[in-house]
Amino acid sequence: MKRGFAKDLNTTMVEGLKQCFGTDVQQKGDHYQIRYGALTLLDITIGRGGKTVIVTTESDKDATDEVILDTNRRFRRFLDMVTGYTTKERLKKAKSIEGA
Repeated sequence: MKRGFAKDLNTTMVEGLKQCFGTDVQQKGDHYQIRYGALTLLDITIGRGGKTVIVTTESDKDATDEVILDTNRRFRRFLDMVTGYTTKERLKKAKSIEGA
């Protein structure tokens, strides 16, 4: 998370899911879940310390390419909004953590 983005993360996540996917968000304990397009399940929790987002997905293997591309585009936009990092920045950060 970029500095300042962890503040009110629960609210930001729910609003981001609604805005990016246009669907209702179900809350089950500390998990937020939606189903959309090529995702039969998108499950999000906030990691310890409240500064990480843990995402679990289940994909619809029968989804068309068009649906997959739309879902992926919306998912990336959601991550941009919640983390404050672009896709390129998240990739760079993941590589630096992986190499550590």
